[in-house]
Amino acid sequence: MREAHELERAVGMEYYASDADGTGGRLRDSPEDFRVTEIEDFDTQPVDADAGDYPWLVVRATLLRWDTNDFARAFANAVGMSRERVTWAGTKDRHAVTTQLFAVRDLDPEQVPEIADADVEVVGRAGRGLQFGDLAGNEFRIVVRDPERPEQVDEISAELAEFAGGDPAVPNFFGQQRFGSKRPITHEVGLAILRDDWEGAAMAYLGRPTEHEPEDSQRAREYVEETRDWTGALEEFPQRLRYERTMLHELADGGSFRDAVETFPSNLQRLFVNAAQSYAFNLMLSERLERGLPFHEPVAGDVVWFAEADAPEGVARPDPSREQRVTESRVDVMARHCERGRAFVTAPLVGTETEFADGEPGDIERSVLSDLDLAPGDFDLPGDFDSQGTRRAVLLRPDLAVERDPLTFEFALPSGSYATVVLREYLKPSPLEL
Repeated sequence: MREAHELERAVGMEYYASDADGTGGRLRDSPEDFRVTEIEDFDTQPVDADAGDYPWLVVRATLLRWDTNDFARAFANAVGMSRERVTWAGTKDRHAVTTQLFAVRDLDPEQVPEIADADVEVVGRAGRGLQFGDLAGNEFRIVVRDPERPEQVDEISAELAEFAGGDPAVPNFFGQQRFGSKRPITHEVGLAILRDDWEGAAMAYLGRPTEHEPEDSQRAREYVEETRDWTGALEEFPQRLRYERTMLHELADGGSFRDAVETFPSNLQRLFVNAAQSYAFNLMLSERLERGLPFHEPVAGDVVWFAEADAPEGVARPDPSREQRVTESRVDVMARHCERGRAFVTAPLVGTETEFADGEPGDIERSVLSDLDLAPGDFDLPGDFDSQGTRRAVLLRPDLAVERDPLTFEFALPSGSYATVVLREYLKPSPLEL
């Protein structure tokens, strides 16, 4: 097996599924080279529906160089409301052209602000805000500039097809951006929270300088690690590191380390524990690769989820209410279901209600948690940090189309899956280049 890049191994992605050399090349020469459009799965009422019954205004925004959190904050500030009243179903990257839904509580259509580099269209009204489950998936169109070996696409596709027993597919890793590309520490914060180490969680976010971030950021993080001088650190930390500065203000005012971590918006508080779950999941997939277990079909002991019957067209996704534990006598039957796209082999995103698989898959799940010194009960936490856990498909089938001049990848993925996980197999770059 081909070993992954050092930064990828730091977040649990130990290997590639294909051994062939990558195409090389550059992504995101311009935002227009990376286009993402949500596959929507959210019902709305007409714009003139009763605002008392449907208090959430739903808008569709096409954004240029906007991170989702930053746009939500700018939108809220423009209309003089709390950012917590702006909701969305999926977080998008700033280095792209993205189209997604937002739901805003207690806003009239005529109050929708004009925001630079954002085309905002009113869609309708809803009785509640958007949540993660309201996003079916995303469609991608991604251009690779100046690939050194574009001819490698065919060999890589053939190897990924062999790996997946059909069309090209890849392990359904959580991508680098889940953890931080230049400074992958969100899972470290989450692991510290799960171990009830609030000081460790706060310092993982404030400290831990890396060579991949700007020098002034490195110096500030070194200062706070060496001195624990919160007031002095406010002089050192650049204004752009606003989350760090908010934490430092809390600590300088006498707040606890936990108080400092809880200054994050609720969705980012959840992200820390989610990142720890994602890290454990990545490690489980890496161990499955290392042991040579298949991803496209089950072995005895696996937990399989059947496909959701009413998923939007073009996005196959597993249904958590239709679970099957695979016994030795059912392996062949369940393999046929998986081959036909009717079922998915899964691994856990561990939480309080996690029940491990049996057999060798269960051994992998338990050994990863043991190595991390974690157990399902550790996820029984107060507030936004609590997680019951779920399961996730181990294989990602992108239904890929490739154009050659320029080298362009088009595909759709279910929500929660990462385009960069597909592209890393083809380009094989440093994750900093994805």
